[in-house]
Amino acid sequence: MQYNKLGKSAIEVSSIGLGCMSLKGSKHKQGVEIIRKAFDSGINFFDTADLYEKGFNEMLVGEAVQDFRKRIVLSTKVGNSWRADGNGWDWKASKSYIVKTVESSLSRLKTDYIDLYQLHGGTIEDPIDEIIEAFDLLVSAGKIRTYGLSSIRSNVIREYVAKSNISAVMMQYSLLDRRLEEEMGAYLLHHRISVLARGAVAKGMLINKQAENFLQYSSSEVQHIIRNLHAFAKKHHVNNLTVALSFVLSNEAVTAALLGINTPLQLTELIQIKEQVRSLTGAEKIELLSGVRALYFTEHR
Repeated sequence: MQYNKLGKSAIEVSSIGLGCMSLKGSKHKQGVEIIRKAFDSGINFFDTADLYEKGFNEMLVGEAVQDFRKRIVLSTKVGNSWRADGNGWDWKASKSYIVKTVESSLSRLKTDYIDLYQLHGGTIEDPIDEIIEAFDLLVSAGKIRTYGLSSIRSNVIREYVAKSNISAVMMQYSLLDRRLEEEMGAYLLHHRISVLARGAVAKGMLINKQAENFLQYSSSEVQHIIRNLHAFAKKHHVNNLTVALSFVLSNEAVTAALLGINTPLQLTELIQIKEQVRSLTGAEKIELLSGVRALYFTEHR
């Protein structure tokens, strides 16, 4: 397993991380076992959020990592607050809310610090300066080691890059979502800010799910990309997951790809292929992208 620096911080994360949102409280024991087995396989990066299952996902992760807490990178997110009736959530981004809410996450995670604390969204209308003050205050207090942003909004990302010490931006990136390549990947790489890629298998369509319209691609375009992927995988004697991850991690701006694993079988498959994941050559990328048009961000530019 390869380990990479998270932005300009001293933190090192495995190139493949576990997105824990898919682990459900209804299968608590199984989720705990998946996290522990992932750690045993070399994965040291685990991501959750206070929003997931109304905090129960953080509790599951916190229980699972107790025996090796100091040896992993634990990431969670803040900014969304469940309504009292449990019917949806509201965006709450303020200094007071972040400073108060981190305590709840620390308690649920059974830890006294969070390695990476991320703003779970964000708009250009937010009080960005005071949000940054909150994160910097938490770093100074030792509550968090570093902070970042989970967003695909280019205008919001630029504001935080210009004004803060963020180490990472989590955003979608896959063969079916290459908007990162337009300019944001190069921009973040230039500023030594890590891209944490989610959605590497595009809702499972790059693995085994039926093709459908996706972002600006029609279902026929999605099918074309999947055919390219199938042909490439067959030619190189690997499976689709290996190729999908290799593509994502071949982008120099990407520090880690986060996969949502929710069954022991999925984890076993990942463990079996993770050492086959490699950087693709320029020619191989051209082969994979033959006949594929580029995508661009259409909003929040």
